[in-house]
Amino acid sequence: MGQNDAPALIYGPTYEEMRDPTRIDPAVRAAALEARKSAPLDPVCLFDLGWHEPDGTIAHVVVPQELHGQACQIAMLTGRRYPTGSHKVGPAYSIVVEKQIEGECRPGEHDLICPSTGNFGIGGAWVGPRMGYRSVVVMPEDMSAERYEKIASYGGECIKTPGSESNVKEIFDKVNELRGDPKNRIIEQFSEFANYRFHYEVTGSAVCELGRWLASRGIGENGVSAFVSAMGSAGTIAAADRVKTQFPGAATVGLEPVQCPTLYDVGFGSHRIEGIGDKHVTWIHNVLAMDLLCCIDELDCLRGLQLVQEGAEVLAAETGLDPDRAAGLAGIFGVSGICNLLGAIKTARWLGLGPRDLVVTVATDGFDRYPSVLQKLTREEGPQTREAALRRLDIFHRQRTDWVLEGSPAVQRRWHNQKYFTWVEQQGKSVEELDALGSDEFWEAQRARVRVVDAAIRAIRPAGVPSAPSPAAG
Repeated sequence: MGQNDAPALIYGPTYEEMRDPTRIDPAVRAAALEARKSAPLDPVCLFDLGWHEPDGTIAHVVVPQELHGQACQIAMLTGRRYPTGSHKVGPAYSIVVEKQIEGECRPGEHDLICPSTGNFGIGGAWVGPRMGYRSVVVMPEDMSAERYEKIASYGGECIKTPGSESNVKEIFDKVNELRGDPKNRIIEQFSEFANYRFHYEVTGSAVCELGRWLASRGIGENGVSAFVSAMGSAGTIAAADRVKTQFPGAATVGLEPVQCPTLYDVGFGSHRIEGIGDKHVTWIHNVLAMDLLCCIDELDCLRGLQLVQEGAEVLAAETGLDPDRAAGLAGIFGVSGICNLLGAIKTARWLGLGPRDLVVTVATDGFDRYPSVLQKLTREEGPQTREAALRRLDIFHRQRTDWVLEGSPAVQRRWHNQKYFTWVEQQGKSVEELDALGSDEFWEAQRARVRVVDAAIRAIRPAGVPSAPSPAAG
């Protein structure tokens, strides 16, 4: 195919526009919001990649204290408002658009290979066809059935590798095979700094905006006291770097599974908290800025999800929570969202936070991709009885403060050094590149690149609504 015959390059929003959608041309923004309802596979939906609801507020839920049982407030950004039902579609777009700017990929000439354990792959399956690419997701075979269905529905394809959430090495091995085809372009969330930039600029700004908005309404008057995030690619936790610029006392808290405590004690293992705990320290994780690490048990997450999803009557009766509010919690959380909530509770207890404090975390996705997970739990443990629901309420009210590790300088340096085994020994990075990650100047340069990328998008992007046709799904 000649250059003149290639499909047109599609450029969606800048980082600034994802951070603040009022910066988008009003006609384009209106078209994106309408397409969200009527034509969710239209490329104009690229202009709805952010945390803002149509009314301008940040998509969030303030978790009822009747559920979490802490004196402080806990708020969660809700990723299900994104076009794919998860905020991971934002980094997928950011990586592709940066590669287009750099001339590394072009629709019609290249295919996108998206290694993932779930939501990032779903994001790549949505973004690629919207921008004119064939998207192929490389994902473990033991993920939830709903994940594979979503990939297909967006027009993506899937290559399944052995194992489950923590079997990332097997994903990398398959991707390294696929690198041999010159048509393939790897869209890889674990080492691409566009992932870090999206969450620093977009998610981090949303956390700060939400913290100020809630404080103005008497919720967490001290501002953001901690930002808590489980680590898969360690993209989301980059938001904490932005939060600290506006709330300098805020703690950065990372989470991983008890069953796969990689940063906690160089541990390993399989687990069922889909989306986190990938048995390595990612290249883009700014570990030298992490203040606290907590490990969360997989069964606490699964059982906690079942309580929130199916136990509204018990929640209302036992805690005094308004029945409508209890019922409204259903659908908001996935397994990793419950993990993040439990981590926020553990953080509040460990730090001794009080009524004026606010902990912010993220519900990465909603329940729509986990019915099969709860069905499996029911097969294993039986239906959730009233007695079982009461025991599961204790998971929240009596969340333990074991499995906590403070990020001292020595511990942070150990976390940094652990990157060597995946990235230098296995994935071709150099020791010099690893050493560079140890300086504040490196991370500041990554953040500053946002302005360079935005200027390039504005210079290249045609005016008006993108017009490339959406490839047929399925």
